[in-house]
Amino acid sequence: MHPALRNLQVIDIIISHTNHGTLPALASTCRIFEDPALDVLWRRLSSVETLTRCMPGDLFTVEQGCMVLQKPPDDKMWDTVCKYTSRVRSITQIYESRSIEALGSILLSCPLAPTSLFPNLRRLTWHANGTRRAADFLRMAFVPTLLVLDVTVSSVSTSLAFLSVLSSLGTSCPHLQNLYMNRDREPLTDHSYCKITPFVIKPFSTLHHLRTLRAWDIGDQGIQHIMQLRALQSLSLDLNSWLIGEKRLYLQLPGFHDLNFLALHINKLEDASKFFVSLEVVRSRDIRVFFNPLSPPPASAMLSQFLGILQERCDNDKLECFSLVGYSKAMLTKPGVFTPLHTFRNLTQLNIQGSFSISMSDEQLCQLVRAWPRLQVLEISSWIAIDVATVLPTFHGLIGLLQLCPALTSLALVVDTTKLDGIDLRSPSGGRFNTLNGLTLGNSPIDCPVNVALILSGLFPHLEQVDIDCWNGIQMYVLPQRTAAMKQWASVNSILRGFSVVRERRIEA
Repeated sequence: MHPALRNLQVIDIIISHTNHGTLPALASTCRIFEDPALDVLWRRLSSVETLTRCMPGDLFTVEQGCMVLQKPPDDKMWDTVCKYTSRVRSITQIYESRSIEALGSILLSCPLAPTSLFPNLRRLTWHANGTRRAADFLRMAFVPTLLVLDVTVSSVSTSLAFLSVLSSLGTSCPHLQNLYMNRDREPLTDHSYCKITPFVIKPFSTLHHLRTLRAWDIGDQGIQHIMQLRALQSLSLDLNSWLIGEKRLYLQLPGFHDLNFLALHINKLEDASKFFVSLEVVRSRDIRVFFNPLSPPPASAMLSQFLGILQERCDNDKLECFSLVGYSKAMLTKPGVFTPLHTFRNLTQLNIQGSFSISMSDEQLCQLVRAWPRLQVLEISSWIAIDVATVLPTFHGLIGLLQLCPALTSLALVVDTTKLDGIDLRSPSGGRFNTLNGLTLGNSPIDCPVNVALILSGLFPHLEQVDIDCWNGIQMYVLPQRTAAMKQWASVNSILRGFSVVRERRIEA
């Protein structure tokens, strides 16, 4: 054998340039390639069917659409299986498969300890069924090395055996860091909620290394368990799952003291208000509230109440990023409603989108952002329902905003670009804002692309184009002026690109 083939770096390069489908052939070509090739081939399983394909063909038969075990596997087969499964780092099963039932029946006869089949498994994604046989497979896959679990629980078909395995997470996977608990689309009833929830929340208080958790509304007891997780940094809760939320007691709880990220998915803003009211304090760097796409827009009074609660419960110094995102028809909203957010003076990102059509003048825009000099990302309604009562800021308000928030790198705002009185096209503001490189102007009125491009180029020398992807969104796609407006904004971008070429040539000269 050539000495170069004993160099692990050379072998790794060869493996990395080999088509995945030819790795088995490479593994059988030379013993020196066998282990590295098999490591790559088995590192990530896109389905458990891969395991059944490596077993003898006469081990199973198909009866009435199901794979049925014909005979018990022998020791030689288990040696072969373990040779492969010991290399597995990740398993993904996102669809139903008859191989799941077959594997479940085989694993019952496995002579090895449950943790020996996948001793190096790091990540498991399970969006398939929750049958008893699936539980048998998960029992072998829940190993101490597991760091990431992404699992879907059905409110209808999940077996008690499957739930029992889930409840063992705390002892089976003590080093778990990321847990994503999903539910299927079937609504939970009181019966199914009472059946599933105790099993789901049981391991929460013992997963001491858990950093990220995504789950549905697991009730007051579940929230209490989560609060004990001192390593938890990211929490995402789906509060729009079912009617059980209406019956929550919302006990007064200590809250969360050291989160980096908190996201709530809601049907109604009242749900988010009740959640925050039930907590004494929420210390999180980033808070995001997302409305269900079918949710009606909240009334201004309810929005004002929610933001007032947020002001009372959240750490005013720690909060840096806040998002409130809806998808339904926008409700006309006055900028004064957002005054409680002025308490959070360290905001660097603010995103108010979708269900909120903010009508404001130049002065009101500047008053809104005056409390946040550190803003880097500001997205305020990239779509607004424009009628005779709507007031839009102009380029004067935009310039005032930029002077108050000089660190802005990304901005989404609807402005009236047709009102240019007092704007010098050569030098719109008397200065330039070099940090901004992302701009969305939504359905801003426009009648002269050349003038708009001149102003934008004068304000933002590093801006390559205006983002017009927002016109493909749910709300703007149906606007009657969509086609004409997109053509005008495409003209603006074409002119901006021309200016960029001229600047580059000037630098080269």
